[in-house]
Amino acid sequence: MVYDAHRHIGVLPAYPFYGGPPVNPDTTARATVKQLVADLDDEGTERALVIPNYGVPDSAVAFSFNELAIEAAQSDDRIRAGLWVSPRPEDAERTEQALALAGEDGVRALKLSFLLGGRPTDPACRPQLDRIFRTAQEHGLVVHVHTSPGAASDIDEVGHLVDWYADQVPVHLVHFGGGMSGHIKLVGSRFFDWIESGKRVYTDLSWAIGFTPRWLAREIERRGIGHDRVLFASDQPWGDFTGEYARLAEAAGGGELGELVFRDTFATLYD
Repeated sequence: MVYDAHRHIGVLPAYPFYGGPPVNPDTTARATVKQLVADLDDEGTERALVIPNYGVPDSAVAFSFNELAIEAAQSDDRIRAGLWVSPRPEDAERTEQALALAGEDGVRALKLSFLLGGRPTDPACRPQLDRIFRTAQEHGLVVHVHTSPGAASDIDEVGHLVDWYADQVPVHLVHFGGGMSGHIKLVGSRFFDWIESGKRVYTDLSWAIGFTPRWLAREIERRGIGHDRVLFASDQPWGDFTGEYARLAEAAGGGELGELVFRDTFATLYD
């Protein structure tokens, strides 16, 4: 029984990434709820948090999939919805429209990323961040935050959101830092320091470098904390369900930690 804490819905337009020709790298992106549900059936996924697809540098595209995520959640009880929001001042109107949907049936998370602009420490973004986290607290939602090494998504930047808001709101650090520097900072101390200080911080290991799941599982066992803060996530269509599952299953095993990672922690946060 597998619960997936992070996957996407919506097909992005082709885009000339990195100066090349227009391409669609997210080859398994799904445009309809029916297609998404068929994937869940094929995988044997019993629960899923579904978030708008994003990646092209036009936030309007990601916002346009919010209604589709809600449709998915309201058409199948296995699905929970995450809504795309943005801390950028220029996205304030669209973010307000998204936050107005926070009380809809099936909505369990708000998703923000700095890949499309903005920065946690940019004073211009702070009012929108306060608004997003205040809405999450009012509706009992989790805030998903993309992490990756360098620039605005680096754990040194995103970590400020944990410091500022995670006393009141659960913060899900997607991709566990997203690369070598983030993994080492988090497993080495920071993830566990936050937990010990009472922060409501969670994570998934999609995109994690190969050594990381085993090291994290070992540190959880050694320290005796963090076992209830890690979730399985496929990040479909950007991730690979089969590969993500195999790596995490090997690290977490079939005992209590595996049950928490693949099922019980999701149920606590999203059901």
